[in-house]
Amino acid sequence: MTSFQRARTEEQREIRRRSILDTTAAMLDEMPVGAVSLNELSRRTGLAKSNVMRYFESREAILLELLDQARTQWTDALPTALAAGIDPSASASERWEQFADGVTASLSDRHVLCDLLSAQAGVLEHNVSPEVAARYKRAALANVDTLAGLARTHLPELGERASELAAFTIMTIGAVWTHARPSQGMATAYEADPSLAALKMDFTASLRQMLTTLTAGTVALASR
Repeated sequence: MTSFQRARTEEQREIRRRSILDTTAAMLDEMPVGAVSLNELSRRTGLAKSNVMRYFESREAILLELLDQARTQWTDALPTALAAGIDPSASASERWEQFADGVTASLSDRHVLCDLLSAQAGVLEHNVSPEVAARYKRAALANVDTLAGLARTHLPELGERASELAAFTIMTIGAVWTHARPSQGMATAYEADPSLAALKMDFTASLRQMLTTLTAGTVALASR
C-alpha cells in the first residue's frame, strides 16, 4: 500500500472521492453487493480503511451513492427506450404491456443497478447517519418523480397514481432480482427436484409479467 498523503485542496479531495467510487463500481462488476468489503476496497485504492472513511462514513454510504448514480443513469436513458417501444395509437392494454416491456428491456445490461436495488432496504439503508439517509432519500424521491413523469407521458390514464406506479416499479425490480438469483444450495435443490421448478424465477419474464399486472392494477385504481 502506498503511503497516505492528505488531499489538501477541494480538487484533490474530489479526485480521491471519485477514485473510491470508481473502484467500488469496478468491484460491483466482479462480485455481488454482499461481497464488497472495506478491506478489499482499501487494498485496491491503496488507502487505509480509516482514510477511505474520511470521505464516506461507511461501506453502505458508498454503495448508496453508487445506487443513486446508477438509477439516474437508467432514468436518463429510459425516455428514448420507452419512446421507441410504446405506440401512442395502441390500445390501453397494449400500451401497458409495452411500458412493462420497455422498462424490463432497459435493465438487460444494468445488473449492478438491479443488485443494488435488491440490497437497498435490507442492507444499504443501514449503518448510515441521518444526514446520509436524508440526502439519499431526497435523491430517490427525485428519481421516482422522473420515472412517474415518463409513466404519465405514455400512460396518461394513470393520472396522479403515476407516482405510485413509479415507486412500486423500483421496489419490484429489486424484489424480482433477489428471487431470480437463488443461492447455490437453492439452485441445486431446484435441479434435484423438478417439482420445485415452479418457484424458480426468471428475471426478465417475471419482471415483465409483474410490471404489466402492476400497471393494469394501478390504472384500474386511477379510474375509480
